[in-house]
Amino acid sequence: MTAARRAAVLGHPISHSRSPLLHSSAYRALGVDIAYTAIDTLPGQAEAFARRLRTEPGWVGVSVTMPLKDALIPHLDELSERVQRLGALNTVVVQHRDGAVHLYGHNTDVDGIVGAMAGVLPARRPGDTPAPGRRAAILGAGNTALAALESCAELGLTQVDLVVRKPLRAVAALDLAQTLGLDCEAIDSTVAGQRLAHYQAVISTLPAHAADGLVAPLGLDPEHSPDPGLAAPGMLAPGAVLLDVAYDPWPSVLATAWERAGGTVVSGLSMLLYQGVEQVKLFSGVQHADWEHVTNVMCDAVGLSRP
Repeated sequence: MTAARRAAVLGHPISHSRSPLLHSSAYRALGVDIAYTAIDTLPGQAEAFARRLRTEPGWVGVSVTMPLKDALIPHLDELSERVQRLGALNTVVVQHRDGAVHLYGHNTDVDGIVGAMAGVLPARRPGDTPAPGRRAAILGAGNTALAALESCAELGLTQVDLVVRKPLRAVAALDLAQTLGLDCEAIDSTVAGQRLAHYQAVISTLPAHAADGLVAPLGLDPEHSPDPGLAAPGMLAPGAVLLDVAYDPWPSVLATAWERAGGTVVSGLSMLLYQGVEQVKLFSGVQHADWEHVTNVMCDAVGLSRP
């Protein structure tokens, strides 16, 4: 008897994750029998879990979130070019080759960010010359920020500020930016506040509540701003977009302040949706389907507006 197929999302904490709702609804829409759950997992358990994927029957793959995006890499057999470039993954696909289990690491976070922002900040078309001065800021410099950098390159955002408290933490991100041909520097939140009116996009890659304290130094709360010269509501660039990858609780303090200042806000749940669609294709093996319908079903499952 063939073992039932299964997948999961790994991370810590993980109880808030909407991935089980997204994936389960997608597999039902596709008529595919894959059970998808959430498993609380710490980095120190990465090797043991990779062993589970090799030895327990039925696994088709796992989604990977914080703080595991680099912890599983040493325990895999193959990495996509994107993972090799970023040094971070969010997807492990369990493949069977010549009677053996083969673990393949991929990163669909880039697809998620580009998909979430494409409707409000159109991606650069192949062959287009990026417009000079298209500037973005990324809050944080961790593994999700690496995916955000590659997304900026795909979206035609040529100048990127990494907003960090400690510049040394941004070394890997700055190296990646150079590889991607981006004009990038690490700055603090006060400097970012002074540049706020020049950002076409800001991507917060910080965990829930971690960006709350940045609202004032970014100039989004002038009543409590440490510098009266910082930006005030209405001083965002026209059409400026904020993507906050932390979707629980929602709206975040940062998202509320951004919208109040006249900007466009995109929930991290949209990013989760689009990266999830790509994972569903990888885990199910289904490439040809009515993906517009599947995407709509996934949106309905988590209360997102249909694209």
